[in-house]
Amino acid sequence: MILVKINLINTIFSKDISKIFDFMMHLPQIISDYSFSSKDRFLTYVKIDTQSDPKSATSPSTEKQKDLALLLVKELHDLGISNAHTNEYGYVYAHLESNVSKDVPAICFCAHMDTSPDCSGLGVKPIIHENYQGKDIILADDPSVIIRLNEHPDLQEQIGNDIITASGTTLLGADNKAGVAEIMDAVAFWQKNPSVQHGPISIVFTPDEEVGRGTDHIDIQKINAVYGYTLDGEKRGHLENETFSADGFTIKIKGISQHPGFAKGRMESAIKIAAEIISNLPKENLSPETTEKMEGFIHPVDIQGHVEEAQIDFILRDFDTLKLIEYGTLLKEITVNVLKNYPNSSADFIQKEQYRNMNEILKDHPLCISLAMEAMELAGLTPETTSIRGGTDGSRLTFMGLPCPNIFAGEHAFHSKQEWVSVQDMQKATETVLYLVDLFQNLKHKE
Repeated sequence: MILVKINLINTIFSKDISKIFDFMMHLPQIISDYSFSSKDRFLTYVKIDTQSDPKSATSPSTEKQKDLALLLVKELHDLGISNAHTNEYGYVYAHLESNVSKDVPAICFCAHMDTSPDCSGLGVKPIIHENYQGKDIILADDPSVIIRLNEHPDLQEQIGNDIITASGTTLLGADNKAGVAEIMDAVAFWQKNPSVQHGPISIVFTPDEEVGRGTDHIDIQKINAVYGYTLDGEKRGHLENETFSADGFTIKIKGISQHPGFAKGRMESAIKIAAEIISNLPKENLSPETTEKMEGFIHPVDIQGHVEEAQIDFILRDFDTLKLIEYGTLLKEITVNVLKNYPNSSADFIQKEQYRNMNEILKDHPLCISLAMEAMELAGLTPETTSIRGGTDGSRLTFMGLPCPNIFAGEHAFHSKQEWVSVQDMQKATETVLYLVDLFQNLKHKE
């Protein structure tokens, strides 16, 4: 049903965006007069530990993610969104009814509540560095953690802005609590300015995005939107319309165990076989540390086992989905060659789809891209479509029938103690959302 709606929208609305909307001239002034709340919301959210756990079999993977979900529901209720609710899986859903009589496409804004398991999110102490003047930022609780200007060139565009960091012992959580705060700020704007017209809007906050399970239990029918936008990107003005395609790959090794005192000519250690497989991976290419831009990689992320059995888990990433088959074949070939020296051992392989490059779908839906770019321009930014060397909830939502590019949230150096975001970038993200909603509600049918 959603795909039918999308095709209808793409048919009845003109491709010449500049000629099909009557922009509400008073909106820029209302936005200019608005007191943004994203900073204060963000400072509250990052203090709640919502780290997800890739080894957990529960949904959500950690119960503490629900602490933020419950707070967000309360805040939405306080704003007058009585239908806001969470569920047993930790998702937050809310809907703003259209306040215009005409038929307007329903859109969804989405962000994830969890933080990365790569770095502690417990006891985050956010620090605001006001009026940043281009110097390296030394973090108070661990002076060895330094956000250096030459390593973070985007800081050059932040002169005079207010930079938020953690204190040096944890990540900050801008990925993706900046996006959560920006969406919540937009909701507060609409509720405080009921004269601003908008169509139907769905809000979704997800758990477990960082462990690849952010949409496992999402209710796409409850969202009931034609287009979606995640706010989970980096540099201001960026719109990500392309992601990696991703597979998981597992090698399960069966070796031969013997008492080490009587093992000569008998033992074939699965641990050593696994080590040789890792050692034989390409060293000049196809690894995260040797690739950039549109280059893909093979990356071992976990190894465990003992003499008799061992397991290596990999992630395979490329913008070209067919390359993932090649990477899986290469891993099989490496393993078979290693096993030639271990004639009594064997290996099994599992390759599993994780997500796909959303551009495979988004290229057929130019309207959602064009309007987002237009919204950034109205917010005073220079928009740019980019490819993300990763994935978002939007990757999977797009393939579930909800085309969902990724709008910048201002988050930088995510998954690390050097993570930072600027207050002004968060406000620009909220502005972009406000203008985007206005553009949708001002679409005019072809004459």
